[in-house]
Amino acid sequence: MFERFSNMKFKGDAIIWMVFFFLCIISVLEVYSASSSLTYKAGSYWKPVVYHTFLLIIGVGFMIVTMNIKCKYFKIVTPFALLISLLMLIAVLIVGQSTNGAQRWISLFGIQFQPSELAKGAVVLAEAQILSAMQTIDGADRRAYKYIWIVSLPIIILIAMENLSTAALLFLTVLIMMFIGRVSNVQLGRTLGILALGAVFVIGMIWMIGDEKDKAVNTDNKMVLSEETMQEKSELGLFAKAGNKVFHRASTWKTRILDFFNKENVEPGKVDIEGKGAQKAHASIAIATSNIVGKGPGNSVERDFLSQAFSDFIYAIIIEEMGIAGAAGVCLLYIILLFRTATIANRCANAFPALLIMGFALLLVTQAMFNMCVAVGLAPVTGQPLPLISKGGTSTIVNCVYIGVILSVSYTAKKKDDLTNAVTKTQAAA
Repeated sequence: MFERFSNMKFKGDAIIWMVFFFLCIISVLEVYSASSSLTYKAGSYWKPVVYHTFLLIIGVGFMIVTMNIKCKYFKIVTPFALLISLLMLIAVLIVGQSTNGAQRWISLFGIQFQPSELAKGAVVLAEAQILSAMQTIDGADRRAYKYIWIVSLPIIILIAMENLSTAALLFLTVLIMMFIGRVSNVQLGRTLGILALGAVFVIGMIWMIGDEKDKAVNTDNKMVLSEETMQEKSELGLFAKAGNKVFHRASTWKTRILDFFNKENVEPGKVDIEGKGAQKAHASIAIATSNIVGKGPGNSVERDFLSQAFSDFIYAIIIEEMGIAGAAGVCLLYIILLFRTATIANRCANAFPALLIMGFALLLVTQAMFNMCVAVGLAPVTGQPLPLISKGGTSTIVNCVYIGVILSVSYTAKKKDDLTNAVTKTQAAA
């Protein structure tokens, strides 16, 4: 077994490797710098970053194994991944562990992970198979649209109950993949219309069920309800109670939306840096005090005040320490990843590997861009980490697997040039 592992080669596209390497280096440096709150609790400067580095090493191991699997074998795991994802998403709603009011984690054999991370990959696998199998000269068969939503919607809805932003980003990825997979523009236009109506319905439910009085936050940064709010909710009708069960995080969503659209000017001395807007305020301070060139690696001040400096708001710490140039460099790495993956996909002779790697690249890049928008105040605060940089468990390992799939396709999938050369040789021999 050891000999088999030692024979595995670091193959694949050199540019993807380079981007992954730089993201990992930035991750280790910034997680070490941004984990001051964790080091204080642990009583050790090294424990958080050592644990994160250990997870990265495990992720790299999974990535190397994945990149040595021929892309045709990825189809085999699709039905199993879909089934396991559905079961785990249902299980997390029943017995999942709650953190900061969100029930997104489940423990299995002592290991805590987020089923949504596995589910996202399963949806991309399934959609890539459906679109590739139903391609015609004029585009994707019209039935592909129906099959994609039959597979995707149950998973998206289950994810949305606890993590609306993740569900929205997955929904966006599904739409973009359908566009790349040449699904009818009429069908896509119909989807956008239904999406608009659905968004109105969801926002209406959030406004009806969500209560601003639920914004009270305790010392552990967890949402708590006032006695008055509890009394009001106990008097709700049957329909409203059912809606409250599904939209039980409506108060959190409503608060974040209101905070985002609240453009009221606040005097510097009256900025709320300890209340409900603390994260947003400290992220803004980190960016404003970067002085364009940054304070230098390890010199962040706001990391001591941002409760999620090592995760959701790590991009604000990157700006504070590395300045605009460093922040632009990180953003550029994700853009290079997307465009390089598109180049690899364009060279593939078959549709499945091309659609598969584009789906995984879109998952990574859309999440990264959304995280950056949150950090700089261009989007409402959510719980989206920065892929391959933020401190994380499941997400770190799963994202490494995504990179492994892209690397696998980059050297195992049939290329258009190879087929052209083969035809040329055949014609020459004849």
